[in-house]
Amino acid sequence: MPARIDLRGAVLDLDVSGAAYWRAEKALLVADLHLEKGSAFARKGQLLPPYDSAATLARLNAALARHDVRRLILLGDSFHDRFAGERLAAETLAALIALGRGRDLVWIAGNHDPAPPAGLPGERLAELALGPLVLRHEPRRGAGGEVAGHLHPVAKVATRAGAVRRPCFVSDAERLILPAFGAFAGGLNLRHAAIAALVPLPVVHVLTAQRVLRIAPERVLP
Repeated sequence: MPARIDLRGAVLDLDVSGAAYWRAEKALLVADLHLEKGSAFARKGQLLPPYDSAATLARLNAALARHDVRRLILLGDSFHDRFAGERLAAETLAALIALGRGRDLVWIAGNHDPAPPAGLPGERLAELALGPLVLRHEPRRGAGGEVAGHLHPVAKVATRAGAVRRPCFVSDAERLILPAFGAFAGGLNLRHAAIAALVPLPVVHVLTAQRVLRIAPERVLP
């Protein structure tokens, strides 16, 4: 039985990759790929390994293969900056074009990437209302029935072997915040005020190597 949540009647399966699969809509929801973050840092003299885009897209294709996906919805910050298209390797560009073959592709605008690079397939939107939900990049206080990204939630969890830090899904009756999908995306502790103000009584699902595990919020360390 996959980890899942019910958000206003929309049942979402929480994939071990950090994506959410909406079976009724045959839609995969993914946030914060931050493609070409490594090359952006390299331009500033911080030499990160230049493999983040390839690793991120490989994980995305694996998630697509696990589900019957007719619509891929990318919830913003798919690219680390607005100049990422200038740095895309040919094989990365080909992989991005392939995402739109045989399915609808939707790019939601993020704060890092108001629009994806020119030449890529898919629809560009500020946000998308779909069934009972609104899909957007930045979660909004007071909004209901939303799925968003932007905050990169992670949980620092106490275990018998010591504390571990893992990306996590954070939800309540009104919203789901997805973990950042990108290989170099980083994260914000869900105890941070920016997350706690939106989801004061969170349901927490942590990503492990092989499954998504629901944990009690009190196990999360500052």
